[in-house]
Amino acid sequence: MQKQQIEVEAMEIDKALEELKKLGEDEVVYKSAGPLLIKTKKDDTTKELEEKKELSNTRLLVLGKQESRVKENLKEIESKINEMIRIGQTQRGTGPGSTGTPNPGK
Repeated sequence: MQKQQIEVEAMEIDKALEELKKLGEDEVVYKSAGPLLIKTKKDDTTKELEEKKELSNTRLLVLGKQESRVKENLKEIESKINEMIRIGQTQRGTGPGSTGTPNPGK
């Protein structure tokens, strides 16, 4: 979920950068600061958005690596659980009192 939010943020930044590129150098640019719109320079806004984009890409990379590690850990745990189940079934099937072999002492 966090990864999706960052991906959406990155797409929005890309769209904003595309719009800024269309503007001339002397055009007025406003940026949102809470409930206010503040007049800024195009270059300053472009630099700020590019830094945000770089930060978003870094965060996506980190989240991707964390996701991979979690998936690997889950596979290992699943494998261990399956092995324990297999061992448990094998031990029950050959031990005394199991349904597979009759117990002559009873």
